[in-house]
Amino acid sequence: MLILVDIMNPNFKKYLLETTAATACKELEIIQSLWSGYGKISRYQLVDSDIDTVVVKCISLKNADEHPRGWNTNLSHSRKVKSYEIETLWYKEWNQTCPITARIPKFLGSYSEGEEQWIILEDLNKEYPSRRQQINLSEVKVCLQWLANFHTAFLNHQPEGLWKVGTYWHLDTRPEEFEKIEHPTLKAKAHLIDAELNNCYFQTIVHGDA
Repeated sequence: MLILVDIMNPNFKKYLLETTAATACKELEIIQSLWSGYGKISRYQLVDSDIDTVVVKCISLKNADEHPRGWNTNLSHSRKVKSYEIETLWYKEWNQTCPITARIPKFLGSYSEGEEQWIILEDLNKEYPSRRQQINLSEVKVCLQWLANFHTAFLNHQPEGLWKVGTYWHLDTRPEEFEKIEHPTLKAKAHLIDAELNNCYFQTIVHGDA
């Protein structure tokens, strides 16, 4: 018998149940915490819904815990807030254009209230239950093939609503990290790397976590 546990925010709970046509829900597990204490990703079980489970990303936009590398400044916080706003827009407007060869979770809904927001996503655990702590060469090639398929799908697309420039090498948005680079040669070449990436002929959308 399922023991019901209320979601912390009752308004989001109501939205989740309406979105999934469920009568009740339960948090099964916390999959992981978000970077620097900005929330968590959890798996929820649904009752009386055509969907068994969903993954919910709960984002708290309040100033979070101490950054593991000491970069919990206002600039870093503002960048993170914008990053989550863009992520939500990605799932709403760009997600469905990914090919089956670059599978990502389907977007089911999003809700925001005050300084908190939630993204409801398809749970891919049923189709892809395996987790790897280490991978061999053939598995590395599978990962690279996924990235190649993803990059090809968005080649020369204009990233409307997304970051105009992505990756950690976009130095205009990371002056604090640049100043903390200790390797002198790398620091001397950092702006050249940034310029080289920005001027590449083949531009595409990149996956930040990759």
